[in-house]
Amino acid sequence: MVSAGKVFKLREELDLSTAATKLSGYRKEEPFKEEQASFNLITEIHSLAFREDGSLSGVLSKDMVFHVLHHGNLVPVPKTLEAPFVFTKRGDSLLLFVVDKKERANNVANLLSEILFITAGGIVEARIDPNVLRNFHERNIEGTKVVFFEDVDIPNISKLSLYGQSLSNTSLYLDYLTHGKIWYAVMTSKKYGYIVGLTRTAIVTIFGNIGLPEFMAYVADEIFPLIS
Repeated sequence: MVSAGKVFKLREELDLSTAATKLSGYRKEEPFKEEQASFNLITEIHSLAFREDGSLSGVLSKDMVFHVLHHGNLVPVPKTLEAPFVFTKRGDSLLLFVVDKKERANNVANLLSEILFITAGGIVEARIDPNVLRNFHERNIEGTKVVFFEDVDIPNISKLSLYGQSLSNTSLYLDYLTHGKIWYAVMTSKKYGYIVGLTRTAIVTIFGNIGLPEFMAYVADEIFPLIS
């Protein structure tokens, strides 16, 4: 089982009480009609609540239409997709973590931005400095399994990668560091024991069984401090 999510950052100042007021009760219905099928597609926010640590969590629920084959015909069928999210104040920044795959997480962030700031762009991708990502995975260097490098200065090579046990102890790893910047790493968290994939755009993947509360707690504890 794999759990995925992405961290974003708010460009504008916003207190969580105001955010809760703007998000509370959000609901939008759009009619869908195709041949004999007719129904409403609903997008709404539910389960909005303040957590013990002061963060604000909720779930964005959105209906999508999928077409399934039924006796030779493609029939539209509505399906509800849900993406849990949490806003957390960290220092002077307000961070957003959306539990979903990259593309859908981006869509959730844009919609939340439109609700909070009327337009997209109020919520942007978070960034992790390449040196910070390097230091993070080297805390448990023996547990690093995969490293991707980008911005490579070798002609006609755009990316480099290394796979294997204890690969960071190799001279090749040190050589690659002189040619490019770490973009993605798969490592074992020394504190939690989770196998974690992390990009510099703060896409977080946990490889293994983990509950939603544990996933959110891990990201808040180990990933949020890495954000530029």
